[in-house]
Amino acid sequence: MATRHFLTLLDLSPEELQRLIERAMELKRIHQRGDHYEPLRNRVLAMIFEKSSTRTRVSFEAGMAQFGGHAIYLAPGGSQIGRGEPIEDTARVLSGMVDAVMIRTFAHERVETFARHASVPVINGLTNEFHPCQLLADMQTWFEHRGPIRGRTVAWIGDGNNMCHSYINAARQFDFRLRISHPEGYAPLPSVVEAAGDRVEICPGPEEAVRGADLVVTDVWASMGQEEEAQERNAVFAPFQVNERLMSLAAPDALFMHCLPAHRGEEVTAGVIDGPQSVVWDEAHNRLHAQKALLEHLLARRV
Repeated sequence: MATRHFLTLLDLSPEELQRLIERAMELKRIHQRGDHYEPLRNRVLAMIFEKSSTRTRVSFEAGMAQFGGHAIYLAPGGSQIGRGEPIEDTARVLSGMVDAVMIRTFAHERVETFARHASVPVINGLTNEFHPCQLLADMQTWFEHRGPIRGRTVAWIGDGNNMCHSYINAARQFDFRLRISHPEGYAPLPSVVEAAGDRVEICPGPEEAVRGADLVVTDVWASMGQEEEAQERNAVFAPFQVNERLMSLAAPDALFMHCLPAHRGEEVTAGVIDGPQSVVWDEAHNRLHAQKALLEHLLARRV
């Protein structure tokens, strides 16, 4: 059986993604009932972190433990990758010792290179260009609160970053309309936008993007590795803050999402993220269940 990887949402078909979301919700119910389900007993996941993390590390590690498996944490200073070992060599070595590898790193090309030289499934835990695991949790959260997202309108407000790129891919795979509003000079990659066709619209301002939207999403203005740009970005992004006034333009039952961590008073006000339309805590918790469904899909089928 051919090895499957999950580097972007495009690595699975729309039908597979739909089944994955449904399975994530089922696994969540199993967990909440306290039932023991261990399809990955004695299986091992290696987790390579070249960027720090809370939700990604805990969700994958807890998920493997709940499935009866194990997770090994590899920080840059605790592995030979941090000392310059070619990532191709690491891929070959780990493939003979573990059952899957999750990587959280900077350039997306590193994950792609690792996957080309690995003989076990490789999962993208975040790169500068894409964050597909977060989108699994976001889509699960939407389905739980509102049902199918097909035909709905989503507004992305802020930086054209990895989350924005993953929402563009999600619009393609889950068939919803995505409106994007970003400051000048902070657009998503044209190649990613163009591949989505008419499912994606770039709006001149956040008001146009949010008006009538069913879901409003944002992210921090300065991501990891951009700390030195924070002051400049805060000034440029200030008109793109998601606040109560902006949310009032969305559909009356619109939801608000943020992948976290959030900076209240910057990209979002406390009144929005802590308000009744926000589902950010469900969204964060669903990282566990969506990734368990992904691990089961990639690993249980290889038994």
